[in-house]
Amino acid sequence: MRLRDTTICSVCVILTAALLVISGMQLDYINSQREKMKLISNKPLENAPPSLAFATVAMGAFRGLVVDILWMRADRLKDQGQFFDAKQLAEWITTLQPRFAAVWDFHSWNMAYNISVAIPATQPEERWRWVKNGYELLRDKGIPLNPKSIVLYRQLALIFQHKIGGVTDDAQKYYKLQLAGAMEPLLKSSEPQTTNSYFEALAKAPTDWRQIENDANVSPLIKALKAADKRFDDDKNFVSNYLSLRQNPDRFKPAAFQVIDDFRGTEALGEFDIFAKSYQWRKVWKLDPLLMQKLNKLYGPIDWKDPNTHLPLDWRHPDSHAIYWAVKGLQMAGKEKFSIDEVNTDRIVVHSLQNLFRGGKIFIYYPPARAQKTSDSFSQPQQKPASDRPEVFFRPDLRMFEPYNQAILKVIEKYQDPNQDEYTSHQIGHRNMLKNAVLDFYQVGHSPQAQKIYNQLRQLYPQEEFKVPLPIFARNYLIEQFNSLHVINAGEIVQTLLRQSYFLYAIRDDDGAFGTENLATEVYNRYYSMYKKQIRWDLPEFPLLRYFALVDFLKDEQYSLDLRRTLLNRIRIERPDLAAKLKQQQEEIFKKPK
Repeated sequence: MRLRDTTICSVCVILTAALLVISGMQLDYINSQREKMKLISNKPLENAPPSLAFATVAMGAFRGLVVDILWMRADRLKDQGQFFDAKQLAEWITTLQPRFAAVWDFHSWNMAYNISVAIPATQPEERWRWVKNGYELLRDKGIPLNPKSIVLYRQLALIFQHKIGGVTDDAQKYYKLQLAGAMEPLLKSSEPQTTNSYFEALAKAPTDWRQIENDANVSPLIKALKAADKRFDDDKNFVSNYLSLRQNPDRFKPAAFQVIDDFRGTEALGEFDIFAKSYQWRKVWKLDPLLMQKLNKLYGPIDWKDPNTHLPLDWRHPDSHAIYWAVKGLQMAGKEKFSIDEVNTDRIVVHSLQNLFRGGKIFIYYPPARAQKTSDSFSQPQQKPASDRPEVFFRPDLRMFEPYNQAILKVIEKYQDPNQDEYTSHQIGHRNMLKNAVLDFYQVGHSPQAQKIYNQLRQLYPQEEFKVPLPIFARNYLIEQFNSLHVINAGEIVQTLLRQSYFLYAIRDDDGAFGTENLATEVYNRYYSMYKKQIRWDLPEFPLLRYFALVDFLKDEQYSLDLRRTLLNRIRIERPDLAAKLKQQQEEIFKKPK
């Protein structure tokens, strides 16, 4: 019996030893795989006090305790207004615990919101640097380490939607200009405007540098550029140098741009150009052209010629980026139905679509030297202070109503509680948006569409104020808006009133046209007198608003071609003074900046 027990114990010891040896042999492989999968969080702290550096190494598995202490300290520093100190602690925490999503959220918010506004508004470049640091931190570091954290996607989307796309920051116009300026080179195609086919080409482009380098059709172009300028010898920066060459040839040797001229119009240059832009979207902006293409087809503005077709979103607009990251977060996080994070992320999508309806058309121009006073046949709008800086102008895009409406109805259905009779916050927002849409479509002369939306409003939200006929509701709501002007609804009201004045003039209701334009001038003056000290909330000059209202009218294919031609002919023949001013405005807008 003893011999059997001894034998069993001996076998167990031998097996244990063998298993330990085998597991030890696998340790290097396991550690290498953990490192490849970024599951190791033992990076040393840089620039940390010796006591903290020693504690993080010595405590080993108790690093979490150090993180908790640092986190509490960082939160206190933020409350005390010591944002730069809180930033340093947050950096250490992300090094110690890279999968602590809350600290990435805190860190990015601190930079984009707290540190940026600690810098004077007279230094917008410095403010923008911190806002950019905030969204790049999430996009390039936090999200890759926490790919399923919906909180980080939501925060990234919010920076684009609220910080860059909103009006709460004195430097918000500068932010919009910087984002749009970075996007424009990646959106230009051989066609008059970026089309769905262009995004299809971006989505199909090769994703690997070696693949395009070995393309027999493109290889001669790449070799020619490398021979023309040594800066193209660096494959890692070849694409960025190419895009820079197309925008700023003076930064490179003349021979480099001569290569572009030599290949101009060839299939090789066209193919590489698409690859370069697709590569830049993916590698620098971390945007997948395939998902961009899907979002264009789902949320893009409808084509008036074919309401079932969606045109591409304007990717210069901050809200387009907000939609991308919110949708990406919803996809990556999986199903978390009814979680507050998912609700808020869905809310970002519908709010951004609403923003694109109320201000989705973006135009950047370089204003000429402004005179202090201009003559006008109507009541005089007040003058804005002169500025030599380029301006960015957002104006309503009525084509975005249907994408918004379909999206919000799906969200309402998703979170509808059959046991709750009260309106949810989504339904309240939808109701208010429908009211705005009714007024906008009615003001620009699209009465059938306005009536259709008004009928939906009455059906979904039966209230006393909606029991009156459409014209009376529109008048009452306009008065309500007039008494609570803000930069968004003021610009919206002025633009739609000006478009209505053109519509009335086209159908030969001259008294109505003059009265409507005077009302637009009155709204403009009232708003300017209320917010003339708020630089971030100023509206473009009135002549510019009037010009863009005409552009929007002439491009709106819901109006008949004959009606649009009638308007142009009447202005040219009967209002040569207005025609001259509109022409002058057009020349000033499209004049190339020095």
